[in-house]
Amino acid sequence: MALSSFERVYWIVALAASVVFLVLITLTCIGGDVDALGDVDAEIDGDTGIDFQFLTLKNLVVFFTIFGWSGIACLAEGMSHNMTMVISVISGLAMMTAMAALFYYLGQLTSSGSLVLKNALGNIGEVYLTVGANRSSIGKVQIKVQGALRELDALTDETEDLKQGTVITVTEVSSNGILIIKKS
Repeated sequence: MALSSFERVYWIVALAASVVFLVLITLTCIGGDVDALGDVDAEIDGDTGIDFQFLTLKNLVVFFTIFGWSGIACLAEGMSHNMTMVISVISGLAMMTAMAALFYYLGQLTSSGSLVLKNALGNIGEVYLTVGANRSSIGKVQIKVQGALRELDALTDETEDLKQGTVITVTEVSSNGILIIKKS
């Protein structure tokens, strides 16, 4: 059976976009430099995250892949040319939007990873290594800061040593990054 020119266009778009899509997927999986292909969403030093990027190389490839294959499916079901165009464009745009949203929300998951000791103020923890009374010797405490349990240096103004297992509260952070604690 011979294909009409309308069907041929959909087959050409679907096959060409699928080949490019497979190349992009393969390069991504083996660690190839996909940005070298001219992607406009390349990472920039000092960037604060990924903004919502709708028009990127990857999104355009996905659009044409979904556009082509959904058009072929519509034609196989005997839909009219107009209905096929509408459904394939909507399908491609929906997939572009989904991809852009996926990368946007993945970009929001980033963290600088820097520990900000001021975030420990008021937190409750436990002495890990004895802290000397009246700031006589630095000890260690285990305390949850920024969502992770950490072992940090500490001093105290208490009149007696704070032994291992003592429950403490952080009252201050010194200029050199040592926690000042008190018994809870």
